[in-house]
Amino acid sequence: MGLLAQMRRDVACVFERDPAARSKTEVALLYSGVHAVWAHRVSHALWARGHHLSARAVSQAARAVTGVEIHPGATLGPGLFIDHGMGVVIGETAEVGEDCTIYHGVTLGGTSLDPGKRHPTIGDRVTIGAGAKVLGPIEVGHDSRIGGNAVVVRPVADNSVVVGVPGQVIARTTPHTASDKPDLEHTNQPDLIGAAVANLLDRVDKLEYQVTGHVDEFHMHPRGGGVWEELEDFSI
Repeated sequence: MGLLAQMRRDVACVFERDPAARSKTEVALLYSGVHAVWAHRVSHALWARGHHLSARAVSQAARAVTGVEIHPGATLGPGLFIDHGMGVVIGETAEVGEDCTIYHGVTLGGTSLDPGKRHPTIGDRVTIGAGAKVLGPIEVGHDSRIGGNAVVVRPVADNSVVVGVPGQVIARTTPHTASDKPDLEHTNQPDLIGAAVANLLDRVDKLEYQVTGHVDEFHMHPRGGGVWEELEDFSI
């Protein structure tokens, strides 16, 4: 795919994934995430031709303007949408597939000083939520969703949801396919710790009832709507 065709696709994907977009002119002139991707297309081409200093100069200029730092050695597939963009960091050996969505504060980083492959490989149609960190030479499978603020340090199979620190992989109840609309629900994630604690409390209640014939009302449980009412909010 030529550079101009890629740029057209970069603009088109914004309308698919951002309801705030009003026109192609607005996207082309005012979307910093799009500008960062376009600058990378140029810097990556220079990098591939051995013009490393010029490539780094372009990428650093783009970082200063957009707040997005993409090493010119990284490989970005067509249809990548970096929404808002600020604080995104993509390392030298990172690879991002087609039609991916990355929100602000995301890092595709390395975990070693090895000059070889040290950054993640992201599959097609992956959504990476705000603040998430994907670290090391791991693979994130196609059609997966990384929840906001998750820290992913292990490989992720296709069609997975990852939440928490460190990231825990959860199988999807309904698999996502290439023909589906983009999966942007990166905040729609289960509370694994909360679910585990609630399960333990239920088991304690059952054991208490078996031993004493009643359940201690002091046990804390969230009321209707999942709101914890027994705790102080420690507001200042």
